Amino acid sequence: MKYILVTGGVISGIGKGIIASSVGTILKSCGLHVTAIKIDPYINIDAGTFSPYEHGEVFVLDDGGEVDLDLGNYERFLDIRLTRDNNLTTGKIYQSVINKERKGDYLGKTVQVVPHITDAIQEWVMKQARVPVDDDEVEPQVCVIELGGTVGDIESMPFIEAFRQFQFKVKRENFCNIHVSLIPQPSATGEQKTKPTQNSVRELRGLGLSPDLIMCRCANALENAVKEKISMFCHVEPEQVICVHDVSSIYKVPLLLEDQGVVGYFSRRLDMHIEGRPRKMLAKWKEMSNRSDRLLEHCSIALVGKYTKFSDSYASVIKALEHSALAISHKLDVKYVDSADLEPGMLQEDPVRYHEAWQKLCSADGILVPGGFGVRGTEGKICAINWARKQKKPFLGVCLGMQLAVCEFARNILGWEDANSTEFDPESKHPVVIDMPEHNPGQMGGTMRLGKRRTIFQTNNSVLRKLYGDVEYVDERHRHRFEVNPELIGHFEEKGLHFVGQDVEGERMEVIELDDHPYFVGVQYHPEFTSRPIKPSPPYFGLLLASAGKLQGYLQKGCRLSPRDTYSDRSGSSTPDSEISEFKMPSISQG
Repeated sequence: MKYILVTGGVISGIGKGIIASSVGTILKSCGLHVTAIKIDPYINIDAGTFSPYEHGEVFVLDDGGEVDLDLGNYERFLDIRLTRDNNLTTGKIYQSVINKERKGDYLGKTVQVVPHITDAIQEWVMKQARVPVDDDEVEPQVCVIELGGTVGDIESMPFIEAFRQFQFKVKRENFCNIHVSLIPQPSATGEQKTKPTQNSVRELRGLGLSPDLIMCRCANALENAVKEKISMFCHVEPEQVICVHDVSSIYKVPLLLEDQGVVGYFSRRLDMHIEGRPRKMLAKWKEMSNRSDRLLEHCSIALVGKYTKFSDSYASVIKALEHSALAISHKLDVKYVDSADLEPGMLQEDPVRYHEAWQKLCSADGILVPGGFGVRGTEGKICAINWARKQKKPFLGVCLGMQLAVCEFARNILGWEDANSTEFDPESKHPVVIDMPEHNPGQMGGTMRLGKRRTIFQTNNSVLRKLYGDVEYVDERHRHRFEVNPELIGHFEEKGLHFVGQDVEGERMEVIELDDHPYFVGVQYHPEFTSRPIKPSPPYFGLLLASAGKLQGYLQKGCRLSPRDTYSDRSGSSTPDSEISEFKMPSISQG
């Protein structure tokens, strides 16, 4: 097993996740099996109780693990399926050591950070690195480990110490360290500064880890003199200084690294016998990145949510929209609309914001209402859904978005004026959305309906079923506490709101579709978590097709795109959702 540790310096949020994913992608395209672990030094057990403003969205895995959004990057870039143990937090490590101590495993010993905590970290990494993550169930050969935060943080010290010991335990030829650092370019002089990187590398070396590759994040390409300066002061060869400048699309990062000889370096440093240059899989990435630069037609989607000030709050949603837009050769234009700005109260409070928000919503080609928690902004979302329904604008509601679409329909078509979710109005006479029997309200962490669950289509003529490839069921990931009230379903069906997808028992409503509307779909699950660059998620793909006016044509052609929209492929397949052998894509029904 080869281990590649990715650390970061100078600032957090520097792009370690994308770089770790890109390194994995290059190695995977050389025919290796790659897995990834993300270490977060915070004390939370998992990311489930965070506000999206803290660390961005909460990503959900097949096994119901609520994890850092970087695991989403790994899954999308490497096309793998991770588990909750691929996200390691300080809380998890301390919890496991304290449990052992209570059981008496350390009887007679003083339990300390070194060696007990550091040993637990090493054992966790070695155990998790061997868990298969590909569909072929083969044990991985390379494990990319990303250490969150910045070198020098108090909270990440035990992890740095653990890896200092680890490099000797697994031998030098099986472990290497990539340090991602910032090269600022102050606008006053326009000169690239290396001092922050020098200090960061000195600190890392002082803690006992010597970087093998220094990846420099900068606005523009590194000048040669700067590269040589870093090489001289940071104790590495110039070829070990890699420039990762800002690019128009993240799909270009693997190509950028590959061009600078990263594969050859790993091959020598980790004693891996990699055959030549990475082949076909990178050709796909190259085609995707070229294609995203050449797009001429635009498609705008209004994203109506309440965490719109921070784009990472909806990272997977944006990615799913991008994958779908790329598949139909349109450039995506996301208009962020804060749902609270659409509410009638805002007209008195701040009329300019109110009208600007409505102008954005009305001018968009399609409307997306993503998941969320809490009452703030829900009435604004209902206003947006009402507009989409009446104006026949393509609409997709995800999780809470689907529940609010049911509330909106109940209020305005069924005439139940106080229809609401018991999450927001426990006293409502028409509780169309209720909490689930198994939900435990006493404890917040990990008590939702989480992870991969099966949805069975109830009818043959559902639009979404056709988009999924006319399958009988789909397996998608969930994260919710509340559900549509199954006792009231009949009232909706009579008036044309159909619950076309339900869970295996037929108790949970999973998919809604509306009659006489170009595309009005709500899903209780989160399809964005399984969207892939070459295989867009069907509910999002349908939204983009409808917004670009192509949905009917696509369905009439038996769900095939016109040749202009498809990815060229030597193997003769023509659509992005056809099986591409190099990617070993599972068919959607399996995952």
